[in-house]
Amino acid sequence: MSIQEHPFPRVEALIKTFADWLRHRQDLSEIRRMDTTDFDRIAGDLRVSPGELDSLIHRGPHAADELPQLLKALGIDEADLARTEPLVLRDMERVCAMCASKRQCDRDLAAGTSAEHYQGYCLNAPTIDSLDLPGKQ
Repeated sequence: MSIQEHPFPRVEALIKTFADWLRHRQDLSEIRRMDTTDFDRIAGDLRVSPGELDSLIHRGPHAADELPQLLKALGIDEADLARTEPLVLRDMERVCAMCASKRQCDRDLAAGTSAEHYQGYCLNAPTIDSLDLPGKQ
């Protein structure tokens, strides 16, 4: 894509962010209209509590975006993990989405220092350390 096709990248990024926010607000509205029985059934199907599901929904679809980056920084092939341990990966995504250390994680990912520091704050560290995958360093 040339500069002529995208003359205002910051404006486009802002529009995309706003559109994502609007979609998330619409999703929240739809969830709020759902009756408790259906909501509880969905939570049960996902094997999380209704309260946890509510919290995950409010955090939005990008709440676990750090996990793939962390796995890559640690030399763990996410596709291999998804193939060999899909439930473990799903639980790691849930834990990542609920994490309170996002700022530290984002800083380490940006600085390329995640491998040295993640064990100090990442709630997935024990799970990551217990993985026995061929791609893991």
